[in-house]
Amino acid sequence: MGSENGCTMEENDELWEQLRYEAKCDADAELALASYLYATILVHRTMEQALAFHLGNKLSSSTLSNTLLYNLVVDVFMEDPEIRDAIRIDMRAVREKDPACVSYCHCMLNFKGFLACQAHRVAHRLWSQGRIPLALAIQSRISEVFAMDIHPAAKIGKGVLFDHGTGIVIGETASIGNNVSILHHVTLGGTGKQGGDRHPKIGNGVLIGAGATILGNIKIGEGAKIGAGAVVLIDVPPRTTAVGNPARLVGGRRNPTQLTETPSETMDHTSFISEWSDYVI
Repeated sequence: MGSENGCTMEENDELWEQLRYEAKCDADAELALASYLYATILVHRTMEQALAFHLGNKLSSSTLSNTLLYNLVVDVFMEDPEIRDAIRIDMRAVREKDPACVSYCHCMLNFKGFLACQAHRVAHRLWSQGRIPLALAIQSRISEVFAMDIHPAAKIGKGVLFDHGTGIVIGETASIGNNVSILHHVTLGGTGKQGGDRHPKIGNGVLIGAGATILGNIKIGEGAKIGAGAVVLIDVPPRTTAVGNPARLVGGRRNPTQLTETPSETMDHTSFISEWSDYVI
């Protein structure tokens, strides 16, 4: 390990080297973006510096400077190796799962679900340190800039894909496991005004389709699939599919159809249709 301007240097950061190579190719191919790519990626020595710079510019406002945010974000990144690891695992997840993601460079610069997730990791660490007003200020900026409202106390694992991202709401006591894929306009919410532990717990490998609403302190089991537009109010067993409003298990409650693959990796949103109904056009 070496250091530059207080930032730890990863000696063999292959993902960062690939991202820099992609940025250089894009700068050569599109001169209109050359200065932007240089300032945002190529001038920086580490992925953490580049991401902190980009998030600082994205989240800044007339009263919250990009320089202040850059220093804050890069400090949090360099204090926490788990966050640094999560950044890379998240980026690989986006690149591998989303066919619209053409490169790691594209993910880092343009995928707001990825950017919002990394900004949330900063807010969550600040919340855990008792820096509540600052964590809430960052949450507010994430909501305004990326149209995603994630409470800074919510716990999010690694390898998470927020696909499109717009309209995602994640409540204070919600938790999301590793290798989870969540589409736009998903709500992980409470059921009323009561306090305490009141939000969903999402297991590893879960896929949640667009517009799904999951309410209350319930568990979505590992490897489960929640269909688009579903309203889920009770636990969903592992490796099953819940669809509809109110949600029902494909195959029935007593003998639900078991998924043989991890839905967050296959990103298959429609394979249950033939078993669930005779829907035709």
